[in-house]
Amino acid sequence: MPEPLTLTRADDPRLHDYVSLTDVELRRRREPAEGLFIAEGEKVVRRALQAGYRMRSMLLTPKWADAMADVITAATAPVYVVSPELAEQVTGYHVHRGALASMERRPLPAPARLLDGARRVAVMEAVNDHTNIGAIFRSAAALGMDAVLLSPSCADPLYRRSVKVSMGAVFSVPYARLDAWPQGLDTVRAAGFEVLALTPDGGAEPLGEVASVRAGARVALLLGAEGDGLTQRAQRAADRRVRIPMAAGVDSLNVAAAAAVAFYAVASGSPG
Repeated sequence: MPEPLTLTRADDPRLHDYVSLTDVELRRRREPAEGLFIAEGEKVVRRALQAGYRMRSMLLTPKWADAMADVITAATAPVYVVSPELAEQVTGYHVHRGALASMERRPLPAPARLLDGARRVAVMEAVNDHTNIGAIFRSAAALGMDAVLLSPSCADPLYRRSVKVSMGAVFSVPYARLDAWPQGLDTVRAAGFEVLALTPDGGAEPLGEVASVRAGARVALLLGAEGDGLTQRAQRAADRRVRIPMAAGVDSLNVAAAAAVAFYAVASGSPG
């Protein structure tokens, strides 16, 4: 176990992984390129470690050292202790949860490998809002989805905001990226899945009435970005178009809310 080190300078190179965490464009470029992601908060750090991610370093304010004592004891990576003021200076915001860890990314599996043995999967097209990504992963974990597939333009599930909103669920739901879009849906269909495109269009079939959902068959739910929804190309590449019936004149749901409802419908229709 390395002894925690107290650092006092914002320009200390050992703090490089934590610099400018609020600069979204910078972090989007840096983190995948450098093979890292940031876990924020005690629960999320613990869940990342439990999921088998390797820690590069941990950054704590003094009052969190006791709460993370067991993690510090087991750590093989350096642990840095800084004042709350220095943490804010380095990261760009008030780190009220007091614990950050820089973790190593792992290579993503091939989509076909991820689909082997799965029965219920979510597929996202161009969902680039990190809050929505995190919320969808949290619902996927809670409602028994087996995997998530991302189109090339989807946001990074391991971006700090996504991880935080998901409460670490991004670590427990396997995911992969499809290289081509929407041609990548052929891989999903070849694995035996019926691809259901979720749309608010009144001409689509009610999700709960689709036979494959009710029978617990292998189903892939296709979700589009907030606002524009699924592109016409993606809808044409799906097997069927389905909708969540709405009441009281509401025309649609936020994509994260729609995902949760659809996941529940698929899970409740499955025999197991």
